Amino acid sequence: MSKTVLITGSSRGLGAKIARTFAKDGFQVVINYYQSRKKAEELVAEIGPDRAMAIQADVRNRAEVDQMVQQAVAKFGSLDTVVNNALINFKFDPVAQKPFKDLTWDSYQEQIDGTLKGAFNVTQSALPQMMAQKAGQVVNIGTNLFQNPVVAYHEYTTAKIGFTRNLAVELGEFGINVNMVSGGLLQTTDASAVTTPEVFDYIKQTTPLRKVTEPSDVAKAVLFLGSAQGRGLTAQNVTVDGGLTMN
Repeated sequence: MSKTVLITGSSRGLGAKIARTFAKDGFQVVINYYQSRKKAEELVAEIGPDRAMAIQADVRNRAEVDQMVQQAVAKFGSLDTVVNNALINFKFDPVAQKPFKDLTWDSYQEQIDGTLKGAFNVTQSALPQMMAQKAGQVVNIGTNLFQNPVVAYHEYTTAKIGFTRNLAVELGEFGINVNMVSGGLLQTTDASAVTTPEVFDYIKQTTPLRKVTEPSDVAKAVLFLGSAQGRGLTAQNVTVDGGLTMN
């Protein structure tokens, strides 16, 4: 029986790569999008409408999230994996990033709502289905800036590690695994579009693997943790950055 994965923010960038990776492994894929309807529909056509569906939902809106989960289960019969990938209105831009003394709480709150509240809503909405199945995987997408904040993106990085570990402890008895995959600066997604070639070259020269992390590198780790292969792991933060940061 095929498994079903719901990936938030998956019409483009890293999310789309994760969707394609799960689809190649045989998963039925729910592609959540906020604004990029055309790209989401193109991705459904690429994977196949019998194995993929696109659903518009703002992950910050619980009513929309609940409706999305209900649609997914109605079409595919189960919801086995949730990947909390959505990133709301954020770019990794060290030039534009404000220092803490100039930040407002509104900018902090915007990212907490986009990264943490979004993950909260989607995970909580999916829980009844996973608990009934006595199995499930939740994979949160993070960043290696948790370990090495070379630029202090305060409002983005104050988010998911505690959420991941607390959930893992609480949900393990129901057969639900909760993990995080933290990528390095990816070459290239919308979030890293303003990164200069010099920065990418510096990362390449200072990383043990002598390469910049690509979306496909992160997607493969997400698949591992979001499938039966990763059933022995929970409460982990797997950093995929070529060894730039070392746990």
